Amino acid sequence: MRQVILEGLKQALHEGKATVNLAEASALTGSGSGVGGRVYNEDVFASLRYWNPFRVYANQTMTADSDIQFTVKTGNAANSTNPWGYTVNANSGSPNIATSIWQLPMRVISAQMPIRAAAMDDINGLDAALAEDLAMEFSQIEAASMAINNDQAGSSTTSTGATNGLRGLKMYAGTAGSTAAYGSSGTAITNGIHTLNTVGYTHSGGIEWESLVDVANALPGQFWRMPGTAWMMHPTALQTLREYTHASNSYALVETGEKDEGPGVNIMGWPVIVNPYLDAPAAGASPIYLANWPRFMWIVDHSEMTLQRMEQTQPGTITIYAEKRLVSTVRDVTAGVRLIGA
Repeated sequence: MRQVILEGLKQALHEGKATVNLAEASALTGSGSGVGGRVYNEDVFASLRYWNPFRVYANQTMTADSDIQFTVKTGNAANSTNPWGYTVNANSGSPNIATSIWQLPMRVISAQMPIRAAAMDDINGLDAALAEDLAMEFSQIEAASMAINNDQAGSSTTSTGATNGLRGLKMYAGTAGSTAAYGSSGTAITNGIHTLNTVGYTHSGGIEWESLVDVANALPGQFWRMPGTAWMMHPTALQTLREYTHASNSYALVETGEKDEGPGVNIMGWPVIVNPYLDAPAAGASPIYLANWPRFMWIVDHSEMTLQRMEQTQPGTITIYAEKRLVSTVRDVTAGVRLIGA
């Protein structure tokens, strides 16, 4: 205390005035709550969420429009019987060029956050933490919808959106042995439900290496060396694969280097993206995808995200309303293969 008073006297002589806090100085050598200082408020934080893994490789564009129409050119221009030479055979032979279209409306995710007005000033970094966590929460919601939502049925209150949600990979047609085909052409919501190239668990009925080889064989060779070709599977599916043994030997999956993608593993040279929003394995089987994701899956985000502050929705509380709009679809149906159980 003496030293604090002396310092105060020096400050008073130099500056003309000094304030000495004897209450805090009296126990500066002690420790514990309320001793020698005040409460320091660290910045607020939110627990980290698992963001949307489809966005690792899927093609992403942006628009300000309300509906998105996709168009694919199909068929061949050359005469398959004899494409050689200079002969022009208009409207004859086997040219079968055509287009297929489908149109999807923008879907909206919304959230409301009531915040006590006093907390806006009392809690350090609250604004930034809320904005970051909201973006991650929206990412979770959209990922679940992209994975399993059925946009043709259900009520609007289901967690993945149902008829108000995105078109999930799970609802695309295809059973074991199905080949890739574009859905019906048109602008109705029932159009563009494609059939995916689908492989079944035909060896042991569960997740094993032989079925993954079948999947790789079913992916057209033009996509093998393209950037963005990767596996996508539920974390439990990857765990099952790691623990699977064949003839008393487990599979040696290739660990990646620090510059590679994926959760520490490559399978047949392609990185693995762990996606917990896919169906969890049931009865030893789980949907697994191998695709060139930049061509296979298309995500279109609306260029504007709404954040609106609503005053006095209830006394002493400020409500922040947020909404985000987007569309997702399988675009190039030939660029991916799905592995499913029975």
